[in-house]
Amino acid sequence: MKLTKTKEFKVFMEPISVANPVSVLVLGICSSLAVTTQLIPAFVMTFAMTAVLACSNVIISLMRNLIPKNIRIIVELTVISSLVILADQLLKAFMFDVSKMLSVFVGLIITNCIIMGRAEAFALGNGPWISFWDGIGNGLGYGWILVVVAFFRELLGSGTLFGFKIIPQAVYDFGYVDMGFMVLAPGAFIVIGLICWFQKTCIKES
Repeated sequence: MKLTKTKEFKVFMEPISVANPVSVLVLGICSSLAVTTQLIPAFVMTFAMTAVLACSNVIISLMRNLIPKNIRIIVELTVISSLVILADQLLKAFMFDVSKMLSVFVGLIITNCIIMGRAEAFALGNGPWISFWDGIGNGLGYGWILVVVAFFRELLGSGTLFGFKIIPQAVYDFGYVDMGFMVLAPGAFIVIGLICWFQKTCIKES
């Protein structure tokens, strides 16, 4: 099926822009602070989160008419935790160095309120096709915030991007010093706060 400007397109685009889970709904902040000191872990976390979100939405949507209401949370957690364990093991098998950089935060996707929120608020009431696009949209909405924050934190805090030195030595010779503050959690809070302010200002104006 082709994605057009229909309900699917709206479901996909809303979390990327006007209903962003991080900058508008203020969800998933812990991992946004922890994995954004460099771009590589931010990109990998985005991929893992998006994959788990999309797959869990589809699976829960397919099972929605079979899940008893009194145990739905347990079923959702079982599905999500199984997918997170799979993602974590794949990262350890094929990207071990990045897996060590992400530490426990891939495993903590299980507790991310974005995933449980979409399962409860969307996948349980909609079909698998549109639930898939909701998962992709929310994953990318979460991810672009991570990437932007990581870009500024790595560039200003370490003078690198993707581990490669960007700021020339001549700049350091002239007196420039990396902002070590940016690799700390308060630096991430400041960047996320500026993104929230900018996005909410744009939403009001539109």
